[in-house]
Amino acid sequence: MCQITNQIETWMKNSSNNSLEPGSKIPAFNKPLVGFASGEDELFSFLKADIGPEFYWTPQESFLTAFPEENVQASDLSVIAWVLPQTKDTRLAHRKAEKLPSLEWSKARHYGEKVNENLRRYVVDFFAADGYQACAPVLLPQWSRAHSNKYGFASSWSERHAAHVCGLGTFGVSDGLITPVGKAIRVGSVIVRKRFTPTPRSYKNHNEWCLFHSTGKCLICMKRCPAEAISKTGHDKVKCKEYVRNVTAVHVEKEQLGFKVNSCGLCQTKVPCENQNPCSRKNR
Repeated sequence: MCQITNQIETWMKNSSNNSLEPGSKIPAFNKPLVGFASGEDELFSFLKADIGPEFYWTPQESFLTAFPEENVQASDLSVIAWVLPQTKDTRLAHRKAEKLPSLEWSKARHYGEKVNENLRRYVVDFFAADGYQACAPVLLPQWSRAHSNKYGFASSWSERHAAHVCGLGTFGVSDGLITPVGKAIRVGSVIVRKRFTPTPRSYKNHNEWCLFHSTGKCLICMKRCPAEAISKTGHDKVKCKEYVRNVTAVHVEKEQLGFKVNSCGLCQTKVPCENQNPCSRKNR
């Protein structure tokens, strides 16, 4: 477990791997958090049934999508998830934004996700070189977006939910994953045919680290949302998507990067859960 965690951390320390934009020495992300879960964790079966039994993958289904000729049991597999925290400079710049994303955030959203994609490939290749089959579900050609009868927009595999199972955080009222280093993050995961000791989950409920869900107060993310897509009842994915596609992505193309990027994330900064778990005792 320590070896792959160290490999991920070392890879991310290299500025040629982790940069805010091509050729820059400015990092896209801070030191990652890494968590582990067994492929047979019952939460994965729950997620499949809850989100969409007809399309959502368990780790075993993801692995067999990548390696259809293999005979593998869920207990043979481990899920490795990581959290990539936004840097302080990116967060500070984004705190000043009100209706449109900061340039730094847009770069992190686009180029930073390229970093995340390359990290997924690196972890898969690292295991392959050591003789272990591995796959990154969201990079599989069969991965697709879908519609959940219960939750609306969904997909074959959710990185945030994988990280939740791996002990890395719980969900906020805005649907963001609140981790020990906050909600201003990107998330990735890989499934490997190797057993690792699961990371203990220090929470019992899926929304335990959200101040609103735990205390009935806060909702600062609701006030930060220019699309009015966050309320006491949760996250309106349709309003959110329409604002991003029709307003912020257009702004990024015209005023920032020269091409459309689904950049927003205003609910992830200037909130109590920006860079910490606000419900931990030391932060109360």
